[in-house]
Amino acid sequence: MANKICTLQEAISKYVEDGDCIAFGGFSTNRKPFAAIHEIFRQGKKDFIAFGGAAGGDWDMMIGEDRVKVYINCYTANSGVTNVGRRFRKKIENGELTFEDYSQDGIMLMLHAAALGLPYLPFRAMMGSDIAKKWRISKEERKKIEKLPDDKFIMLENPFKPGEKVMALPVPKLDTAVIHVHKASSDGTSIILGDLFSDVDLAIAARKVIVTCEELVTEEEIRKDPTRCSIPGFEVDAVVHAPFGAHPTQLYDYYDYDTPYLREYDAASKTEEGFKEFMNKYVYSVKTHKEYIDKIGASRLADLRVTPGFGYKAHIGKEV
Repeated sequence: MANKICTLQEAISKYVEDGDCIAFGGFSTNRKPFAAIHEIFRQGKKDFIAFGGAAGGDWDMMIGEDRVKVYINCYTANSGVTNVGRRFRKKIENGELTFEDYSQDGIMLMLHAAALGLPYLPFRAMMGSDIAKKWRISKEERKKIEKLPDDKFIMLENPFKPGEKVMALPVPKLDTAVIHVHKASSDGTSIILGDLFSDVDLAIAARKVIVTCEELVTEEEIRKDPTRCSIPGFEVDAVVHAPFGAHPTQLYDYYDYDTPYLREYDAASKTEEGFKEFMNKYVYSVKTHKEYIDKIGASRLADLRVTPGFGYKAHIGKEV
């Protein structure tokens, strides 16, 4: 069995390249691979064609730090705290972000089509809506960016029903996917508990896959119940042990959202100065993920542990 275990620094240095078409696993404030994202910042990686999917603070930070060349997305929000990512919104309002907007189901199915190896996705849900035409990147601009398809969509005739129109959406060609999982073995075989979101599709579709894991387990452990394995090892290039690697987002059945952190980010990201101070405090002033965890603090992290039987932190007792 191939041993793909490496440090976070090694994984990002080797498998994340400037200009990559890149996607992060998780969903808004759920299971986002923040340990890896912080390391991408520290290593200065940039110029991404970002396939944001259902994004949260991950891509809001990337946009705020000017690491994104093109942003393809359905929404960007720390759900329950910030309705629209503030750095994302500011760039849009100032006309400073090359942005393409699809519906959420469109984004999810485009990723599934990529995993299936389809040339394009026949789609109907956006037909008749203004989302089909708004935020459209011009053909002239697309010609300047090699990794963008020629159009946002193309209208075709349904070959099985003459006269009926269908929308053909482009299929992303992902260079890199970064995914945080609950458990992984040294060959990359991974277990995800709860909702998979689009992460299995990301792992299949991308040329390079980095998995960070909450628990690094033996091959014997991962083989105990093959039905629980979500991502096969042969799809993974690097495995990194990163406890609390999804913080401040939720990791189902392990720990809950860090709401005070998300609120702090919400307040800080209202201004450029506040955002920069926040990034320096939590990202650039620490050299490693371990230093970040030490900065957050053991008692704070312990308080995020889920209540057994709920899958989230339930305040059913009194504070000690």
